[in-house]
Amino acid sequence: MGDKYKFTWKNIEKEYASFLDNGYEIITGEQYVKNKPNLPKKTVVNRIDIDFSVKKAAVLLDIFDKLRIKGTFFVRLHAPEYNPFSFENYRILKRLLNSGHELGYHSEIVDQSIIWNESAEECLKRDIAILSKMFNYDVKSVASHGGNTGFNNLDFWKDKKPKDFNLLYEGYDKEPNYNLFQESFYISDSEWTQWKCYNKGILQSGDRRSPSEHILDGHELIHLLIHPDTYFNNHFYE
Repeated sequence: MGDKYKFTWKNIEKEYASFLDNGYEIITGEQYVKNKPNLPKKTVVNRIDIDFSVKKAAVLLDIFDKLRIKGTFFVRLHAPEYNPFSFENYRILKRLLNSGHELGYHSEIVDQSIIWNESAEECLKRDIAILSKMFNYDVKSVASHGGNTGFNNLDFWKDKKPKDFNLLYEGYDKEPNYNLFQESFYISDSEWTQWKCYNKGILQSGDRRSPSEHILDGHELIHLLIHPDTYFNNHFYE
């Protein structure tokens, strides 16, 4: 890329539109699991991690409604940055579900276990139950959050499987019914100011191309992870 990519709402809408213009079907993680043997020839699994702002996720919902696409949104329960059950955030998350998107849990169960001196297993069960009960929705997916505690929430899954907790999948699990990270071309904005990508689990060092640029390589299965917190109209701190 000649110019540094600008993470504006206008540009991310163009990225999604470019997938549709090039014949990709954009689906949720749940749809991926349930249709894995018979996926469309060109598929984007659309994952959104709400790390710091549910209100920014509402802007993304507007874009998805406009383009008529769905995604899987992972929400935190213990973030100091937001309360998912506040008046406005609850309203936005209910809108998300009413629009047909998937709601998953962005888990921090290793952090919880160490900070609170509680069982990580019980933390997970309790959080899934609370999130499901609050929205009258059967939460079936988890994606481990990487925060600033120095602990890796993915470590929990080294000797456990999502099905042990009545879940369809964890965001990076290698079970045959999922294994998305290892089987797809993965593109993420998780470095905030630049894109990164992995090809079937292998980092493509120095490749900072945007999703629409990767389309030219003809990948049939793309896993896109974005964070609403990254995007803006004019500048990052607006």
